[in-house]
Amino acid sequence: MGRPHEALLEPVACALCGADDCETVYEARYDQEKDFDLVEKFRASGDELLIDRLVRCRRCGLQYVNPRLRGDLILSSYTEGEDPTYVSQLAARERTFDSALEQIERLAGGRGRLLDIGTAAGAFVAAAVRRGWDAEGCEPNRWLGEWGARHYGIRIRQGSIFDQDYAHGSFDVVTLWDVIEHTPDPRAVLNRCRELLKPGGLLIVNYPDIGSWIARLLGRRWLFLTSVHLWYFDRATIKKMLESGSFDVAEIRPHYQRLELDYILQRGSILSKALSNAGRAVIRPLGVGRAQVPYWLGQTFVAARRRL
Repeated sequence: MGRPHEALLEPVACALCGADDCETVYEARYDQEKDFDLVEKFRASGDELLIDRLVRCRRCGLQYVNPRLRGDLILSSYTEGEDPTYVSQLAARERTFDSALEQIERLAGGRGRLLDIGTAAGAFVAAAVRRGWDAEGCEPNRWLGEWGARHYGIRIRQGSIFDQDYAHGSFDVVTLWDVIEHTPDPRAVLNRCRELLKPGGLLIVNYPDIGSWIARLLGRRWLFLTSVHLWYFDRATIKKMLESGSFDVAEIRPHYQRLELDYILQRGSILSKALSNAGRAVIRPLGVGRAQVPYWLGQTFVAARRRL
């Protein structure tokens, strides 16, 4: 069975080594598509499990979706639409970012000027501003960016990083929280980050690691194998990607995030509705659904410095 958007698919080469030589990891399952509306599919809180073909580059090992929807359609779809589901978890996200900023300040040697690319509703920028950073963000989705700027009173420019006129070498830190795996051209994004950073400046990347033990254990049922992710890095391929872009990796470690317990259980319904409903029924009378709990499913924090 085909899919409504099948004619809009395009073949892609490996973003890391440029080779067009891949093997299939998972075959496409287009008959299981649930989000026929592209705006719904590519929202920040999109949770449709991967239906596209996942491949592995035979030369460098990078895993990625091939073929995929055209990059311009992905970006334009993400730009539109509202996402109240995402902003419902901002308080928990702020706690996550407060902890991350302690690590960033240690690596950066203090505070300075910071840019958050793909900032969504601005929780990271808000947390950084509260700690004394001169911080701002850019965000393609109009609704999220406007919501965050209004809610937090922070600077968020609308559009992708390529739509902005930031001066070269003007930031001490640039961050990509859960962004690089979504972008149609990750190498171009990293090149732009390098331009914007001061020599020796710090780039922070957070991504879901397909080489993590939990991803390998869960296989195709890994929750980060979703339609919104185009590239699947592991520690080796993310390190190669950064080093080839003139960055030196300083630190790689697991990244623990916080979300409300009921929200985590609800998101788990894409794997098992029965277990999700049972878990939510258990916690409801206990009144702990809003508890902000740490979780880890392969999220990985990388800090890299722009080469001098």
